[in-house]
Amino acid sequence: MPCRQSTFHTLLALAAVAAASQASAQRAITSNETFKTMIGKWEISNAERDRTCHLTFKADPSGALFKLDVDKACGAQMPELKEVIGWTIGGLDLVKLMDGKGKPVLEFSEVESGIFEAQRPGEGIFFMQNAASAAAVNVPLDQMAGDWSVVRGSGKTVCTITLTNAAAGDDAFALRLKPGCESFVTGFRPAAWSLDRGGLVLRSKAGRFWRFEANDATNWQRVPEGREPINLVRQ
Repeated sequence: MPCRQSTFHTLLALAAVAAASQASAQRAITSNETFKTMIGKWEISNAERDRTCHLTFKADPSGALFKLDVDKACGAQMPELKEVIGWTIGGLDLVKLMDGKGKPVLEFSEVESGIFEAQRPGEGIFFMQNAASAAAVNVPLDQMAGDWSVVRGSGKTVCTITLTNAAAGDDAFALRLKPGCESFVTGFRPAAWSLDRGGLVLRSKAGRFWRFEANDATNWQRVPEGREPINLVRQ
């Protein structure tokens, strides 16, 4: 009997050590900047963008992994993801989608700000980006045309810009400022706009740029953010 009790206590001790080790590893992951960036809804697509899938990354632990909600439509769109049960961060800040056997189904690395890439042998390249940015990329150019308010951090509208469909150079379109714009905008002298890698770009006559990223299809925030946020809001 004493031998059995000793074995039982040993097993309990080993289980406690393993649990403590797992908790410590998860704390290290949750403090990772890439981990913090991933929390929220993302879109995965193949290179041709004829197959897409939306995932919601969560910070809640699920065993050794973290919870991941996969849209029901993903099963038909991307059967590659059927075995995925959770996610984690691996070496070199890889975003790993894991199966029930503890093996990665896809390993994404950031190739540019907010855009991740993964490759599966024989299946090609997959991309992942924030769902709001992905939706913005898919907004047709003609739907971007119209009046937009330039709003400073205080919520004050300092200018109204009209994005037009008139060509203004390669892959760019003309824009107009309505009367009453503050010097903050008129000094920049924006003359053209374009969509580039998921961002909305305003270009000045002097060749300077303001770049905006989408909060949603009707609200874009200037990046990098300065002392106060600047937004373009659809009227």
